This record gives sequence, structure tokens and C-alpha cells, in this order.
Amino acid sequence: MYTITLISQDEKETLVQQFTPRIRYEIKSEIYGCCIKFISDNLVIKDTWQENFYAISQNVRSHGRIYLFDDPAYSADTVIFDPVSKTAFLLNFRYYGWVKSLALSLAGDILEDEHGIFSIHGACVDIGGVGLCLIGTSGSGKTTQTYGLLKDPHTRIVGDDWFFSRVFGPEILAYGSEKNFYIRQDLETVWKEFEGLVKAGDYDNEKRAVADIRWIIGKGRILPLTTLRIIIVLKRDPEDRNTVETLGPDAAMKMFEENNYFNPHLLVNNSYKKAIRTRYLTELLNRTTVYLVNTTGTPAETQRLIRSLAGVSQAI
Repeated sequence: MYTITLISQDEKETLVQQFTPRIRYEIKSEIYGCCIKFISDNLVIKDTWQENFYAISQNVRSHGRIYLFDDPAYSADTVIFDPVSKTAFLLNFRYYGWVKSLALSLAGDILEDEHGIFSIHGACVDIGGVGLCLIGTSGSGKTTQTYGLLKDPHTRIVGDDWFFSRVFGPEILAYGSEKNFYIRQDLETVWKEFEGLVKAGDYDNEKRAVADIRWIIGKGRILPLTTLRIIIVLKRDPEDRNTVETLGPDAAMKMFEENNYFNPHLLVNNSYKKAIRTRYLTELLNRTTVYLVNTTGTPAETQRLIRSLAGVSQAI
């Protein structure tokens, strides 16, 4: 993973002055109501960013800024962040997935502080009006199982990797923010329906690409929001013979806290942020049903188990 260093506003101004002469692209994008400005000289990542996020008027003043540059003075994958001005410097990055996640995290940092809106690093789908999210550590199968659920025509998607949520009266509302999704090439191997969505030569060095999945699932199946009712936490533990377990709020809270909220991209971790996150999670976990699912079986076996918990057709 990359490293994150917090800096002062004075230090931020010094870095801005350093990189300003190299700026070639300034792109403003909307991430769930936040104007995030991408500033760089990298054409490839700039083009990928524009495919990934919704555009916003260039006349809108930015809430947060991301500078992305190469600089031999820094180690690979270095993040420097000024939490006051909400300015992040991403130095010597090659993997777009981290760039995208840090942009979402930057918006989440703003929304968390000012609007009581929480970031969840996971997928969210809507099944007949019921919102379900899948979260877990890297490699637990979130993406594979999310796209497996999309094989059912009654399942719609809010986000495949990240979404925002808030308490709204007795409900938890979940909101998406990405125009198109950054998918893995092996997705088409697991679920043949997605074969050919991206041309083989268009995948990047990480075997990923931003893709418009509307070509496969249809335009009406990407939703801006849903009401969250079910949380499925995925784990992969071959030594555990249990495939599914229901978690109460206290056990679920402990698991979230022990795993850094299942989000390795949070820019700031301090007592203030922990209090905000604990307060929100208390509300979230008392308003949802939480299941822990072990994904040691085949993708199809895990998919059948998740569908049984969500009440989705088993025809896969």
C-alpha cells in the first residue's frame, strides 16, 4: 500500500508552487455533490479519470484537490495530504485503482466532517427496493459476488466498490457517485455474461479498465440510491467450516473497528474521526441485518448462499 503523510497549509503551498509549472490538465468532477479537482500532467490517468467520474461545471469552485505527478525525490506511491484545505498530492502512482479510491476518500473526508455522510468501501446493490452491500478485506470476493448478483434482472447496482451513506430518519440511505466502474479482466472469466465488455487491448497493466456496464445489464439498472437493509461481510478462511453467521451490532462493530472499517484508503485517522465513524456505525448496524459469509467455496457456491440470504432467484 501507499504511505500517507499529513502536512500543514504552508507545506501545501510550497508543493503547489513546485508542481504548478508542470500542470497540463485540470479536470473538475462531481463525487456525490463534491467538486473534486484533478490536476496532473498524466494523459492516461486523466482520460481514465474522465471515464470514471461525472463531469461538473468548470465554474464550480472545488471542495478538494488532487495533484498527481511523478517526482524522483519521493518514493513510489506517496500520498501527502493537507486536511485543512483538502488537498492531496499523489506522487509516483501507477495504479489507477488507488487514484480513484483516494479521490472517493477525499470526497468522503469532506462529507464526513461537514455533512454527516459516511464512506463505505464496498459494493451496494438494490434488490426489489432492498439495499444490500458487500464488504470485506481485499481478495474476499466482493467484486465477483456483486457482478454475480447482477446476473439477476431484478438486481440493480448503486456502486461496485465504494458508496456513501447517511442516516435519514429511521432509514439508512446509500448513494453512488461513479459514472462508470473500474472492473477486473478476470470478471469475464467467472461470469461469461460480461465477456467482451472491454476489448482485451484496452485493459491496463493491472488487467483492469473503466467500463460502462450498461452495455451488458441495461441503462435502467444503475441507481443513484437505495435504502440499505442487509450487510454481507465477506471473509476467506479455509480453516473455518462455517459458511454463514449472523452478527449482532456489537460483534459487527468490533469487526469493523478491527479491520479499519474495511477501508484502507481513509486519509485521516484520529480520535475525532473515530468518534464520527463510531457514531455512524452504531446507527448503521442497529438498522440493518449483518451476515458474515465465508467465501472458501467456488464463486457459484458463494453466490447461491448470498442469494439465499437476499431472497434472489437461484438461477445462475
